Amino acid sequence: MNYQIIKDEKILKEFIEWLPELKENEKYYLCLFARNKYCKELTHIKSDKAQLKRFVSDKERMYGKIKQLEIEVGAYRQKDTSVPEAALALYITPNPRNMFKATVNTMVKLAQSIRDQNVSMNPHQEALSEIQKAKSRTCYVDFDIDSKENTEKLFETLKRHFPKGGYEILETRGGYHILIKPDKAIRPNNWYQDLSHFADQSGDQMMPVPGTSQGGFIPHFIKTDNI
Repeated sequence: MNYQIIKDEKILKEFIEWLPELKENEKYYLCLFARNKYCKELTHIKSDKAQLKRFVSDKERMYGKIKQLEIEVGAYRQKDTSVPEAALALYITPNPRNMFKATVNTMVKLAQSIRDQNVSMNPHQEALSEIQKAKSRTCYVDFDIDSKENTEKLFETLKRHFPKGGYEILETRGGYHILIKPDKAIRPNNWYQDLSHFADQSGDQMMPVPGTSQGGFIPHFIKTDNI
């Protein structure tokens, strides 16, 4: 029996197709987490997001790489304890990563480690960390909202600033990720501040991958013409 990461193949494939087309030297960064907020019995996981597997991909290979995460149940482990499927959540950076920028920054990190004689440094992990940080361009500003209590006011604010669209609403297990195209705002000076009132975090962030497991929930886009 294997972990089931892909919960809705159609939603996942539509999401991959929706992602912005990559330019030269760009990739998407993805990470599979074990989250103790979904399984409180995982006391050995001290942080809310423990990394299990992270990788980069283009759009063409993304579905296959996600499918490869579906290994035998029990193979994902933290401190010799197997991680249950209910704790798993796959995340992605909706803004592409710049591989050239990440390469330069990785070289600097490696040189510093040599200078400091840091023999425990892991070059592979350092490279992945630099890729995660190396945003190539801003396709979306992401507002992470960890509640569904003020949904009506949130949607009203979106429609006021973006009456012609220019945003996507990803419903997650406990709230929403609002993905904004900044150039679509009719009030360019105050939309960010107004939406920040609802958000716990905002900016260039990771978000759950639609169609995959997020602690037993399947993240999915809400049709904006229905709000």
